[in-house]
Amino acid sequence: MRNVSFIRAVQLVSLSAVFSILTPLSILAEDKEMGQFIDNLMNKMTLEEKIGQLNLASGNTAAAILSGGESLVDEIKSGLIGATGGSSFEAIKKMQEASQQSRLKIPLLIGLDVIHGYHTVFPIPLALSCTWDVDLIEESARIAAREASAIGVNWTYSPMVDISRDPRWGRVSEGGGEDPWWGSQVATAMVRGYQGDDLKKSNTIMACVKHFALYGASEAGRDYNTVDMSRQQMLNDYLPPYRAAFDAGAGSAMSSFNLVDGIPATGNHWLMTDLLRRQWGWNGFVVTDFNAINEMVAHGIGDSLRVAELALKAGIDMDMQSEAFITYLKSSLDSGHITETDINQACRRVLEAKYKLGLFDDPYRYINEKRAATELLTGEHLAFARKIAARSMILLKNENNLLPLKKEGKIAVVGPFANDRGNLLGAWVMKRDKSKMASVTEGIRAVGGNRVEVVTAKGANITDDPYLLASLNSPFAMYMGEAIEQESRTPRQLLDEALQVSADADVIVAVLGESAAMSGEASSRSDISIPESQQNLLRALTATGKPVVLLLLNGRPLTLPWESEHVPAILEAWAPGTASGYAIADVLFGDYNPSGRLTMTFPRSVGQIPLYYNYKNTGRPFHAQNKFTSKYLDVPNEPLYPFGYGLSYTTFDYGDVHLDKTELQGSQDMLMASVNVTNTGNCEGEEVVQLYITDPIARISRPVKELKGCQKIFLCPGETRKVTFSITVNDLKYYDTDGHYDWDGGEFFIQIGANSAAVKSAGCVWNR
Repeated sequence: MRNVSFIRAVQLVSLSAVFSILTPLSILAEDKEMGQFIDNLMNKMTLEEKIGQLNLASGNTAAAILSGGESLVDEIKSGLIGATGGSSFEAIKKMQEASQQSRLKIPLLIGLDVIHGYHTVFPIPLALSCTWDVDLIEESARIAAREASAIGVNWTYSPMVDISRDPRWGRVSEGGGEDPWWGSQVATAMVRGYQGDDLKKSNTIMACVKHFALYGASEAGRDYNTVDMSRQQMLNDYLPPYRAAFDAGAGSAMSSFNLVDGIPATGNHWLMTDLLRRQWGWNGFVVTDFNAINEMVAHGIGDSLRVAELALKAGIDMDMQSEAFITYLKSSLDSGHITETDINQACRRVLEAKYKLGLFDDPYRYINEKRAATELLTGEHLAFARKIAARSMILLKNENNLLPLKKEGKIAVVGPFANDRGNLLGAWVMKRDKSKMASVTEGIRAVGGNRVEVVTAKGANITDDPYLLASLNSPFAMYMGEAIEQESRTPRQLLDEALQVSADADVIVAVLGESAAMSGEASSRSDISIPESQQNLLRALTATGKPVVLLLLNGRPLTLPWESEHVPAILEAWAPGTASGYAIADVLFGDYNPSGRLTMTFPRSVGQIPLYYNYKNTGRPFHAQNKFTSKYLDVPNEPLYPFGYGLSYTTFDYGDVHLDKTELQGSQDMLMASVNVTNTGNCEGEEVVQLYITDPIARISRPVKELKGCQKIFLCPGETRKVTFSITVNDLKYYDTDGHYDWDGGEFFIQIGANSAAVKSAGCVWNR
């Protein structure tokens, strides 16, 4: 794996600075050529056509087209729609054909939520981040782009780079976890994967960075809720992944639903113009989230006309679904509340995106019937899906080396997801193609071989809670996942069958967790434990005295205090995607030694939330012997499983941290920190070596530690490798309360270890 400390240093250089010094003449010529083309086109456009380019008709547009939606076709022909959504080859082709019947033949952007794969579904993004492998993450986005572009999609509403410290928020499943540094690496990898090295290639798609900004900090973990924080916290903790994605060349961004400094992001001029365009120098276009302009009315800042004006003047270029721009902008222009320059600026950015995608050269470059028939769910893609799914799983507990399982004897696979396929795909899956999938039971049978006898039972419903069940079976929830069918048998009958099936098994694999619709958008939970119906099953299975492996399928960190204490082995599999059954079996049997590591903290209780590793100390840090320090009466402060945590089927030993010098001088100096890591177990395996830095004395209170680098290494039994990190002052910088980005001279602690709670430390002094 590349030295990501160096990558971060590169990313911190602003694009404007790079362009002013290093921009090749070919790029400048291309920009000039694009500018001239857009100028000529806009000189021919009417006001109505310009406003039409700002209109994204989303929702069920493909279904409307295929069912004879001539009004939508007519709007496209009239130049009143600049972009649509689509997941059907036939519908996309028909819509793009309609665009070529418009007066100026301006092609459409075709957007879709390609979040973690398209036909070939990869693990949810949170799980992808747990691979700690940017090359694999980038390749997953590359394959997703190849598949989606084959049916005509040229724009994806991804990556979601929102940092979140609250697992109650369902959309943590779509992001890279809680850490701004690692989130930045993931964001960069996803953008590169989608966009490749040339957006005009027909197998690339334009990325849309979302949700700009701060959406992951919604109060109480409730979707669409208020966000309120200081500028210093924004800049240090929440904004870095967005910046990294933009610096990686992302072509578009999506505004978030929440408030930023008391103003909805969609109408926030400081966010969309002052910060994004003037300070960061980014030149892509911004689209709203679904109906976000109209929803600003409920925030109490104006009526429909007023919020449309606010959005445009703030820096929004395209309106998704609300039709506020095409409804109100002409009258706002007539009344003088906006200018034609405002409209032209937004229109230009949208047209530039189409130019960069090569759509003016060939509106049909992304519509290829041959590719649509041959590039979806290929053997190569399925093999990669199996590989990355296995590498995203995390071994949380393995008492007495219960895992890996032996490929012999009798295994009982029990639980509501034991024979399920659809829920293994997770939320935000546009094509739930299960034709090449295997359930967990099927995967264990296939990988285990003919010496393994597999028996199975459902054992419990996903939930017996009528309120939760009604929520999960609502129309939108079923759009995100699948309907939950309750058994006609009683819970007692289901449990009795599971106990009977397991009676003479050598080991029980309990397949429990969340359905696909229990995480993702609009899927916040106040209780993030395993549903009670499944807990009852697990308690009964452990009471048999047989060894039990808890296989977790879920989209967020869960509270697992009882499970962690009473179940001997726990494997976190998340929602692993199309290759779920086989990849899970690969890990259970040890064909692959798990190497995933948590990118989001697992709390003991929801009462600890928000809980994250890079917290700031109080004036009264915890002390066991002093009541009047920061702690709870009923649970420890520490999480159940910390950030960066994960076990292996082998063991690793870390030597002391060695620094090549203990005193450094000035901003040009560099520190080399190294540690010897030894595989002390009996099998080969991968370890994620993590670098953290502590700044104990600074201008503002700093986190107790911050992740600044990682390397994933492979070691054979008995092998030792020296792992070295290069550290520069860029790794020490932060934003102070005045918005200055700088570093403090003084003492620093360099920490290297297996996770955020298990590090070895060495100190140095770095003088300015």
